[in-house]
Amino acid sequence: MYPKQPQETDLLKTVLEPLLEDFQYWFTRSRTLLESEKLSFYSEQEQAELLERIKYSQQQVTAAQMLFKATEGEIGIDFKMLIPWHQLVAECWDVARRWRQSSNKSQ
Repeated sequence: MYPKQPQETDLLKTVLEPLLEDFQYWFTRSRTLLESEKLSFYSEQEQAELLERIKYSQQQVTAAQMLFKATEGEIGIDFKMLIPWHQLVAECWDVARRWRQSSNKSQ
């Protein structure tokens, strides 16, 4: 006998909901850094463009979260939508790493 498989809705709530929250967390954290600091390893234009990409992705994630909640977890998100968000989060992690390194060098 096989163990009972979770309903698709339960699986979506277990996996997708926290994933969307993680995207929001990292985008918010990076947005705060980009809005409050001048990063020496980016030109002003590069920093502004990254900030705009983060803001746009945050809006997309917010819309996905609202749809997910409005349908009580009955809808998923196309994997093709998740890939750019994952890539942007990885870029955010790199920005944080580089900022910490540059901050440590200046102390």
